[in-house]
Formats: sequence, C-alpha cells, structure tokens
Amino acid sequence: MKKYIVAGTIVCLIACNSNPRNTSDPVEKADSINDAQQEMVSDVSRIKETTSDFLVKAADGGMAEVAAGKIAEDKAVSKDVKDFAREMVKDHEAANQKVKSLASRLNITLPATPGEDHQKKIADLGGKKVKDFDKDFMDMMVSDHKKTIDLFRDAGDKDLDADVKAFVIATLPTLELHLAKAEAIQKIIK
Repeated sequence: MKKYIVAGTIVCLIACNSNPRNTSDPVEKADSINDAQQEMVSDVSRIKETTSDFLVKAADGGMAEVAAGKIAEDKAVSKDVKDFAREMVKDHEAANQKVKSLASRLNITLPATPGEDHQKKIADLGGKKVKDFDKDFMDMMVSDHKKTIDLFRDAGDKDLDADVKAFVIATLPTLELHLAKAEAIQKIIK
C-alpha cells in the first residue's frame, strides 16, 4: 500500500510541475507564450468587432439625423422645430466627424450613406405635407433619439476600443439633452 501512495505522490509531483509556464524547456515556453498571445488576439478581435458594429450603427444613425435635420430646416413651420433641426445638423455632423476619425484610426469601414431603413424614413419625411411635417419630424426625433441612446448605453457596457468608449461617454449627455428637447417640442406641437 505504501508503494502505491509513494508512486501516486511522485506522479502528482511530476504532473503538478509540468506546467509549461514553469518549465525551462524553450519549446514549451514558446508554446505557452503563443497560447497567451492567441488569447490576447482573440480579445482584440472581439473588441474590434464590437467597436466596428457600434461605429457602423452610430454612423448610420448620425447621417440619418443630419439628413432629416436638413429637410426640417427647409420644411418646418415652427421656429422651435427649425431651431431644433439646425441643432441636430450641427451636433450630429460634429459627432459624425468623430466617428469617421475613430473608424479611420481603427481601419473600420463605415457606410457612405444611411441604411435602407433610414433612407425610407427620410424619403417619407421629405414627402410630408407642411401641416403634418413638424409633428412627424418631432415624433421621428423622439423615436430615433431613444434608439440612439439605447445604442450608446449598450455600447458603454461592452468591451470597446478605449477612444471609442470615451466618445460614447462624452456623447451620451448630448443625446439625452436632444431627447429632452425633442420631447418638450413634441408636446407643444400636438
């Protein structure tokens, strides 16, 4: 019985000390380092994919806000709606430039125009009659800003590139302010 206990202890000691990270064998050390680097690459790939998804969605929404705002600058009747539209164009153009800069630095391709869903909404908005335009534009702004805020809050909880995460944190209060203004104007127009 003692022989089995001693043999089991020896096997355990050999197995416990065979961790490649604690070995002097250069091949095992290299394998260990490569495994660790591969894990890091996987994390980087995941972060880049998450960052890419966010930047594409942010660019899509931002371009749509600018396009809708430009239509409203021309077509809106209410001074409040026109002023809000100008603010949307100014603020979202600035945010879009930051998104483009971040994407360029990270070698991420962004869409050149808003996606089909946004293009349809923008086309519908452009075809509205003057009497319906202000209300429909503000309804769109409330709905779109709620979705955008959800996108930014969700992104803030994910692993993103550090600069993109800083952009999310810095931009979210402006989006929340836009939503509050849009809701206030929406109440006045109804």
